Amino acid sequence: MCHVIVTCRSMLWTLLSIVVAFAELIAFMSADWLIGKAKPLSSEDMDSGTGGSQEPYRPTLGIYGRCTRISHMQISRRDTLCGPYAENFSEIASGFWQATAIFLAVGIMILCAVAFVSVFTMCVQSIMKKSIFNVCGLLQGIAGLFLILGLILYPAGWGCQKAVSYCGHYASAYKLGDCSLGWAFYTAIGGTVLTFICAVFSAQAEIATSSDKVQEEIEEGKNLICLL
Repeated sequence: MCHVIVTCRSMLWTLLSIVVAFAELIAFMSADWLIGKAKPLSSEDMDSGTGGSQEPYRPTLGIYGRCTRISHMQISRRDTLCGPYAENFSEIASGFWQATAIFLAVGIMILCAVAFVSVFTMCVQSIMKKSIFNVCGLLQGIAGLFLILGLILYPAGWGCQKAVSYCGHYASAYKLGDCSLGWAFYTAIGGTVLTFICAVFSAQAEIATSSDKVQEEIEEGKNLICLL
């Protein structure tokens, strides 16, 4: 018989697991990893009035995508175009960024799988006589290691030709040059930290769902058990 067990700690772990997975996925897909050096508007843009506030703009560069300004764009007020600069994996600007993409993708896939499974932990607390919380916590720890490897390798690619075109000739491995880090990089770091917090907190979720109070509720014949 399925017992739906909801505790404060297990629900918090589930929500945090979902948030971490989405945060890492959004950061990976974003082009705001590097914010390039400011580029002044062309005289054509200023004359045509498409420059808006007529302030220099800063293009952004991601692992496989970029955002840049389009000149003479009169269809709408939006004058920035974002999309992938690499049509396939081999066209990613740096070998280090290719490795970063692999490590991050593997880590994110694990996190998404754990986030999906965490929704069902309210009804299923064990699999093959092993606590599903402990298994998910172990997977989150492994995912965190993949994410760390990806984030460590990413700055090594700052010396590639693509990054230099955005950040200036002073850009090199682990040196930003004229660029600055965008929100996507910080989100990826924050998500990695939260991943390890989730891995540790999964043990607390397992303890909460197997406590004596829960066992007493089960022995009383209750199918829905909610404990704070």
